[in-house]
Amino acid sequence: MLLVYQFGSRRAIFKRAPSEGITFTNISCLRMSLVRPLKPALMAIAIRELNEVPHRVQQDIEALKEWVLKQPHLRACTEDQFLLAFLRGTKFSLERAKEKFDRFYTLQRSIPEVFNERRLATDPQVLDIIRMGVLLQIPMDVDDPGPCVTIIRAGSYDTTKYKFQDIVRVGSMFGEIMMFEDENATISGYVEIMDMTGVTGAHLFALQPQLLSKFSNYADEAMPTRQKGIHFINVPAAFETGFNSLRSFFPAKIKSRISVTSDPAAIFEIVRREYLPKEYGGIGGSMQDISRTMEAKLFSYSSYFQESLNFGADEKLREFRDHVPKNHRSSFGAVGSFRKLEFD
Repeated sequence: MLLVYQFGSRRAIFKRAPSEGITFTNISCLRMSLVRPLKPALMAIAIRELNEVPHRVQQDIEALKEWVLKQPHLRACTEDQFLLAFLRGTKFSLERAKEKFDRFYTLQRSIPEVFNERRLATDPQVLDIIRMGVLLQIPMDVDDPGPCVTIIRAGSYDTTKYKFQDIVRVGSMFGEIMMFEDENATISGYVEIMDMTGVTGAHLFALQPQLLSKFSNYADEAMPTRQKGIHFINVPAAFETGFNSLRSFFPAKIKSRISVTSDPAAIFEIVRREYLPKEYGGIGGSMQDISRTMEAKLFSYSSYFQESLNFGADEKLREFRDHVPKNHRSSFGAVGSFRKLEFD
């Protein structure tokens, strides 16, 4: 007998021996090409803000996939839901989607401290960080069309055991999972809350401003999810002014979306109280509940992250003949319209 547990577009499969108890024998990550239908509220946002035309979505995905498969330098994931995230993240401009998709794999090479062989769902360090509750993806009502929220508890890890890059690595993994299964992130965007409770001088030193700058640029230029805000909360009053200097390490577009405060009640202005865990004054369960759910979800992506170790961009195989840089920061291609706008 097979027991199947569904997590978004992934399935974890266990086998039950007829004469024995349930024993774990195998887990497989099944490729599913079907794109999930959107809730009405998210559909309205996608149509209004992202130029999405529902009956054209599969055709749009196939066009991007065809381009990806023709690129000799790219070894990449081509699952439909993954590709759709890039189309939504570029408002269905094919050239911008190509550019962002290329950058997604190309820029990872410039951050080897994050994108390396430890980026696995079974890595003990990754699991430790999840179980400590350093990162908390806040559950939302299924009909809420708002941006998703992640809390990063910056003072909750031992700096003698973990580096800031280890925390960023785990965050990058859940960022990719959002691309597969969180339409709130790909359509309405996401918000990050940096909780500075318990932060010491060692934590501040561990922030690695250069890494913060590199990864922020990667998130802005290569990730298709929409960054809506970074909020530093519970910042010690004596350091509040100093924390404002962190803005200089973020891309210009993101700087205006950063807020810094020492007020512990500020979190309720960002997240609805009923979503927050009880440790934050909410009624949405506990941090441990959230961590367990996140670990189970990551486990269902074991095969993907194992396979992703072979993904990337090989610059020796890149074909430059088609590059036509225009009025855009990218050297990967011109910004163009994915299709003509359709009017009723």
